Amino acid sequence: MHLKTEDLTRLEIEFDSGSIPAPYSHTFKLRISFEKNFLNTQLDLHYTGREDLEDEEILEEGFSLSDDYSFLGEIPKVWEKPLKDLYSESKWTSKKFDEEEGGVKILAKDIHGKISRTIPINQNDWQLLAQDYLQAIYEISKKEAPLTIKFYAQDQNGIHDFSFTVKFSIRKIDALVDGKSRESDWAETKTLLSNIFLPDYDYSQAKTSKPTKRGYYIECGDGYWHELEKGVVNIDNSFDAVSKIKEGFLKMLD
Repeated sequence: MHLKTEDLTRLEIEFDSGSIPAPYSHTFKLRISFEKNFLNTQLDLHYTGREDLEDEEILEEGFSLSDDYSFLGEIPKVWEKPLKDLYSESKWTSKKFDEEEGGVKILAKDIHGKISRTIPINQNDWQLLAQDYLQAIYEISKKEAPLTIKFYAQDQNGIHDFSFTVKFSIRKIDALVDGKSRESDWAETKTLLSNIFLPDYDYSQAKTSKPTKRGYYIECGDGYWHELEKGVVNIDNSFDAVSKIKEGFLKMLD
């Protein structure tokens, strides 16, 4: 049963990563209540299957020994519309949840007390929005700082510096082009961001100092500069993410 979007008072997003191995396998539940001026939010995130791993195996994969996380607090009202819009646009399936494949389950509650438990067909849309919402929580709780990406271009058209800071908590992008602030569309920049994290980055060729030579370089928020033509490699031969990254930044010059 699909409840009327305008009547929604609460959403619960429950995610299970399915059969991927530890230490990556995890579950989380988001409980979101739509209040007058904010979204009252509770998060419980738990990594699964680690009891069979040695501590060293977990640490070697870049995790810590205490990655489980809980949060209870207020998220800005700006998140209400995208959540309700996605609920309104979604189609649902009556198929049983595949625990091996994993994915998202949705619980919705309305002003009349009606409750709907459903599985969205557009799983990827819900997973992406949930991950963005988790980033908003991490910013609000100071667990993580807003992500800043930098790009440096030196070619026949001159020298240009780009950067953008993604503020998930308020769904806003602060962009700078050659030191000047400019508006940056949330959806377009999110597409660029997704392209940035598609390729493989060769850290053996990365530099910690800002480049000065001709070329195109990117710094993904960790202090390491990668040259696009040498240190960034497409993983999927059918999609040239490296070119999309370059195009996305240079488009800011228009």
